[in-house]
This record gives sequence, C-alpha cells and structure tokens, in this order.
Amino acid sequence: MSLPSLMALSKPALEPITGLLLCGGAGRRMGGADKGLMSFHGKPLIDIAIDRLSPQVTSLIINANRNRAQYLQRGLPVIADPVFGEQTPSYEGPLAGILAGLQTASTPWMVTVPCDCPLFPLELVSQLWAGRSAGGAYIAQHPTFALVPIASRTHLEHFLQHGQRKLGLWLAEVGASAVQPTDEAAFRNLNTPEDLGA
Repeated sequence: MSLPSLMALSKPALEPITGLLLCGGAGRRMGGADKGLMSFHGKPLIDIAIDRLSPQVTSLIINANRNRAQYLQRGLPVIADPVFGEQTPSYEGPLAGILAGLQTASTPWMVTVPCDCPLFPLELVSQLWAGRSAGGAYIAQHPTFALVPIASRTHLEHFLQHGQRKLGLWLAEVGASAVQPTDEAAFRNLNTPEDLGA
C-alpha cells in the first residue's frame, strides 16, 4: 500500500474546527505498542495524520496517554484521557479521548481522527461539514471519524460517568448522521504489525 502524495488544501471556509488526533489506545493487537509512534512506510503514524489533517482544520490537539514527551516534540498540545475510577491511564476507549478533546477545544466544532488510519481523505472535513444536518454529531464511514459540536460535551460527560463506553451508542444518542464515503478503503485502520508493512 503506497501513500498518495499530499495536495495543498486550503483550510475550510466554514466555522473554526479543532482537529483531535486519537492516539490514546492501549495498542493490544500491536503487542501493547503506542500506535501513533509506529512507522508506516518510514514515517510515524502521528506525523502522517498531522500532515493530512492540519490543512483541513483551524488547530490540532493530540490525545495520548503515553510517551507524552515524544508527542510534544510535534509542537502541538497533548492531552490525556480523563480518569474514571482509579485506573491511570484509564484506556476507556475513544470516547474518553473525545471527551478530553471537547473539554480542551475552543472552537465550536471538533473533528476526530484515529492515528492508525494513514489514508483518510484529504477532504475529510469538508465532506463531513457538507453532510451535517440539524442533529448533534456527524460521522464518516468509521465512527472514530466524526464531526462533533463542542456543545455535546455535557452529554458525553454524563454518558461516561454512568459507565457507558460504546462510541456507536453515544453517536446514536446525540443524533449522528452517517456520511457515505467515496472510498471505503481510505478508512482502513492498521491493527497488527503485519498491517504496517502492507
């Protein structure tokens, strides 16, 4: 699998949007490795994600629960998941990272992108923006690619505090609308060491 060349894209002519790069997982299927720092075609996945998303948004935040110093080298804010109970880090799944982003972002909207999908569209944000409706959150082909209003933070806090962890269920509760992708392969994520060499 080869990476397509990056094209110059202007920031979207829409409301300010924060990009949240989700790198906070435990990486169990990668043998516990920190996915964001693993290389794909010679480049760390976090750097690929930054290159692809930064032209599409107003600002970027990294969500990471380990190796904070290495992520900070990218010159971006790095935030950890909120802690639920006494687990540190909690590894409560992508919703915890999304909540951390909603608690940090200063824009009306936030788009979420997992660090382990290096081929996501260079037009992702504009596609999600065009597909929005009067509902609360808007998703692409994979639930972790979502355009979320900051106003949904209180609902997510309540959802997590009551022990709920399923991203799909939360998106359904806030009225998410699916946006049909033009290329489903672009949302393929890398789960195993073998995937990195594909």
